[in-house]
Amino acid sequence: MKSIIAIKDAFFYSMSGVKYLLKERAFCQELIVMATLAVIEIFRETSLGMRLYMFSSFVLILFAEAVNSAVEATIDRISLDKHELSKKAKDIASAAVFITMVHFAIVWILSFIL
Repeated sequence: MKSIIAIKDAFFYSMSGVKYLLKERAFCQELIVMATLAVIEIFRETSLGMRLYMFSSFVLILFAEAVNSAVEATIDRISLDKHELSKKAKDIASAAVFITMVHFAIVWILSFIL
């Protein structure tokens, strides 16, 4: 019974995190891009495998954005003072988002070429 309660609690903690992410401008913008591209993709003849790969490339962006937001919240919780290590942590988390966006762009461009 404890494991069921733990699973339920974990689910609600996760939903709370999603609620925070939905207040983040970048996260919402990325969701809008995904919805727009999903509509476009409906009218294209693409294999299921490629569609799954395209979708997973987008999920990576959302994952990186969540980690980026968590890093920023943690750094801001520790201190709002400017510090080189704080900047480094935030910049690296932001770079993770950028890397996933480059991957996403490559996957989607290739899906139109191939």
